[in-house]
Amino acid sequence: MQRINVENENLNETYTFEYMAKAANGSVLYQNGGSVLLASVCAEENNKYDDNFLPLSVQYIEKAYASNKFPSGFVKREGKPSEFEILTSRLIDRTLRPLFPKGYKHITSIVILVLSYDGKSDLQLNALNAASAALYVSNLPLESLKENAVCGVRIGRKDGAFMLNPTMEQMSESELDLFVSGRNDELLMIEMKSVRSEKGANELSEEDMILALESAKSYIHRATQTYHTHFLPYKKQSLIIDLSQDSLQADLLEKIAKDYHTPILEAITLLAKSESQTQLHALIQQAMRKYGIEDEKIATEHIKAYKKKLVREMILDSSRRADGRGLKDIRPISIDANILPFAHSSVLFTRGQTQALVTATLGGENDAQSYEMLGSKNALKRRFLFHYNFPGFSVGEASMIGSVGRRELGHGNLARCALESSLASQDKTIRLVSEILESNGSSSMASVCGGSLALCACGVEVDSLIAGVAMGLVAQGEKYAILTDISGLEDHDGDMDFKVAGGYKGISAMQMDIKLGGITKEILAQSLLQAKQAREQILAIMEEARAKIVLNHSILPKSESFKIAPHKIVEVIGQGGRVIKDIIERFEVSIDLERESGIVNLNASNKENLAKAKAFILELVSGGKNDKVDWESYGVGERFVGKIKKIADFGVFVELPRGGDGLLHISKIIKDKEQSIHSVLQGKSELECEILSSSKGKVELGLV
Repeated sequence: MQRINVENENLNETYTFEYMAKAANGSVLYQNGGSVLLASVCAEENNKYDDNFLPLSVQYIEKAYASNKFPSGFVKREGKPSEFEILTSRLIDRTLRPLFPKGYKHITSIVILVLSYDGKSDLQLNALNAASAALYVSNLPLESLKENAVCGVRIGRKDGAFMLNPTMEQMSESELDLFVSGRNDELLMIEMKSVRSEKGANELSEEDMILALESAKSYIHRATQTYHTHFLPYKKQSLIIDLSQDSLQADLLEKIAKDYHTPILEAITLLAKSESQTQLHALIQQAMRKYGIEDEKIATEHIKAYKKKLVREMILDSSRRADGRGLKDIRPISIDANILPFAHSSVLFTRGQTQALVTATLGGENDAQSYEMLGSKNALKRRFLFHYNFPGFSVGEASMIGSVGRRELGHGNLARCALESSLASQDKTIRLVSEILESNGSSSMASVCGGSLALCACGVEVDSLIAGVAMGLVAQGEKYAILTDISGLEDHDGDMDFKVAGGYKGISAMQMDIKLGGITKEILAQSLLQAKQAREQILAIMEEARAKIVLNHSILPKSESFKIAPHKIVEVIGQGGRVIKDIIERFEVSIDLERESGIVNLNASNKENLAKAKAFILELVSGGKNDKVDWESYGVGERFVGKIKKIADFGVFVELPRGGDGLLHISKIIKDKEQSIHSVLQGKSELECEILSSSKGKVELGLV
């Protein structure tokens, strides 16, 4: 057992090697404060994946016992991963995947288990550092880790000052959440979102973003050198693994360049307008027949290699893109609002060949999503939801629509982060759903644009519209070109995928994955500036669309909040919840009560029901005094024949002789639980009733 203590900004880490999971290719027991994680790396050394794809899987798993609690649910054991676990797995994967060399095709699994959690540590940061340490000391042949370790850093900001690796308590007061991973001077992955405070949305300016990233870069340079120094003595002897790649045949490439230059250029033009590979596949089949190639894999590799070469040369040498655009040009945008008559709002946002249909649905407190975090003892509520769906037909694939994948969760989370801080009020429950109907690059950013307009199209107040754009990079030696609004082709054959969303003041969310290693400050600054210019162009188009939106008032829910004395909340609820059920059924409203503050939140489908429910509640808590109904005139034992006003599952509301309604409970009507109250009262419009009790505007009835 070898134990190493490492201290960096706000981190006091202990790495223990050769202690647990020793059968793995690499493992480490990691501790920061009271948080303990076990990270392991395993590779199937004798099993290669026969495809041009890195077969790497990353799983971040939280154990309930780590926070001394039982798993929720009936089964009482850990099961389906939570959204936080999936997003953390993606974050680690996106950092570590670029470290594997080309030609590495062995099935590899990285697993990080949270064994203990102190409620203070940043688990995403801890998990990434643990996983990268296990990978560093493993016996996998990763030349990229020969002189540099990898680590992450989270940056917050409070009162204009940046905080490095803040605790969860400090992050709760931060107006910025920026996570950066890298090695030495190279940044590998960036995730950022602004956090709303009393000051507003806190969009981060491009200048401040560069300062924050420079702070991250400086920290990563220091930290990775420290990790490298400490971990190097415990690095295992590298395995001898065949990393050879199927080399391209120069003569075959020459033949393809001579015979298929023009057809491949035409295919590139089509690929720039659709992610469908149909045209390219047809050329591959032709080449196989023409040159007598029996292995389709060989023909595919050579055709695609020449295609990639042409795409990059076109951009670097001619500043021209496959679809004819200049480097800074945005594809044509069209916007149609409220095209679905019974959705609270809907926006069809089309940019080039990417199309997102985004709908908004408004709800009450009961519609909020309940979720758990490892450190929370009680369920938490999320009132702003963004769900992203990517069906196969959006790229011309004949495939079944299944459960939500990691990519869909990641894109939905990015869009939610981009829009959440723009909401002027946090008291509404809102669900946005983006259905990607056609995709050719940057569907997540189309979802952000459509989502921002969908909020406006259902009357939700926002500080600013939010637009998103995906940037790309093609670099060769000293030459490079930054691309605005990249297509799927440019994403595939380029060197960077850089998504930026924000409003007029700055950036609200950002995500960057870099394929070529590091990125210079100059390229980063130019990318941010170019993204800002594009964002402002898109915002101008969105503003024009917003001005033309017509709200569908007939279906929009009506809501109102008012305050009563907190001790009166129990009167609104009633014994066994009978009173609140009565109000909900009688006025067709939903009610959310805040016991401590006395705030009553009402939601109804129309203003009339909302007003009646509010008046009823205010009358109830004021002692039942009302100029229209003299409740004191109703005495116990009085008999009358009343008109049936409404039949509910728990009883019947009957019109009283001098105004108001009384409740005839189901238990007073039927004794057989298998009977239906609707069938018993079928054909009846009046009932002979007797008043059993009358108090504060509540009249209980019995049958005569």
